[in-house]
Amino acid sequence: MAYTYDLHPENPQTKRIERIVDALRGGAVMLYPTDTVYAIGCDLGNKAAIERVQRLKRGGNPHLTLLCPSLSNVATYARVDDAAYRLMRHLIPGPFTFILPATRQLPRLVLDPKRRTAGLRVPDSAIVRGLLDILGNPLVSTSARLADSREPLHEYELFDELEPLVDLIVRVDPTFAGDGNPANQVSTVLDFTGDSPEVVRRGLGWERLATFLPRSDRQAVES
Repeated sequence: MAYTYDLHPENPQTKRIERIVDALRGGAVMLYPTDTVYAIGCDLGNKAAIERVQRLKRGGNPHLTLLCPSLSNVATYARVDDAAYRLMRHLIPGPFTFILPATRQLPRLVLDPKRRTAGLRVPDSAIVRGLLDILGNPLVSTSARLADSREPLHEYELFDELEPLVDLIVRVDPTFAGDGNPANQVSTVLDFTGDSPEVVRRGLGWERLATFLPRSDRQAVES
C-alpha cells in the first residue's frame, strides 16, 4: 500500500518533502500533483525507478518528460538555441512541455529513441519546486491516467487504481485546496527541433503562448 503525504500547496512542509525525497533516492515511484495534471514520477538518477514509470505509462505519447527547476537546468539536459531561449524565458515556470535535442547528460531511457530528443518542463508548482530543490535531480514524469481513459481524471479515481502500483501518493492537502485537484488539464507542447517552433498540442497556457508567436506561426496553428 502506498504511503500518502498531504502537502500545503504554497508552502509544502519541509520535513515531509525531505522524507519523500529520501524515498525517491531509494527508488520509489510516486503519484503527485503538478501545475497541470497528476503525474507518475521518480528520480532521474534511479534507472530501476525509471523503468517502473515506463511500465506504468498509459495512453497518449509513449515518451517521458523531465521536470526541471529552471531554464539553466534545462540547458544541462537539452540544447537550447537563442531563439528557443528567448521564447522559453517568457513561458517558464508554467504549463509548457518543450521538445528539445538532448545532451549526453540524459540516459537513453528518457529519450525519443528515433530523434534523440526529450520533453522538458519547468512547472509552476511549489510542491514540485520543493521536491526538485532538495532532490538535486530532475524528476522523470508522465501524466497519470487510468487504463481505459485518455483523459485526466479526478484524484480519487486515480488513487483507487494507482495506489497498488506506486510507493508514494503526494497530494495537495484538501484543508487548503478546496477540491484538492491540480489544474486537471494537459500542458501545451512546443517542439523546438525544426526550423521554427511547432505547437504539437494545445493545452493549458495556450493563450499565453500565442501572444509570443509570430502571426504566421499562430495562424498556422489555429487553422
